[in-house]
Amino acid sequence: MQTIIHYSLHFLLPGIIAWFFYREYWVKVWLLLLATMLIDLDHLLATPIFDANRCSINFHPLHKYYSLGIYILFLFFKRTRIIGIGLVLHILTDWLDCLSM
Repeated sequence: MQTIIHYSLHFLLPGIIAWFFYREYWVKVWLLLLATMLIDLDHLLATPIFDANRCSINFHPLHKYYSLGIYILFLFFKRTRIIGIGLVLHILTDWLDCLSM
């Protein structure tokens, strides 16, 4: 069930956000929100790359607390707001995974 919730929050929730808040350009916004999942490339720096029992928050470089602070700053500027929403949502989703461990 945790996997279903995790991937629903990564894929479906961004679509819902795009639909409700950016309806005129919802597909473009949804794709942009999905593109923020590229921060998971920092998992490639870990050994092993995937560990089901590892919390990614404050472990991987792009999942650090200071990174979250930068992502939150993105929310305050119109040009970076959508990216900020995607990155903060991503971190919150991963944080929920950590709570369920």
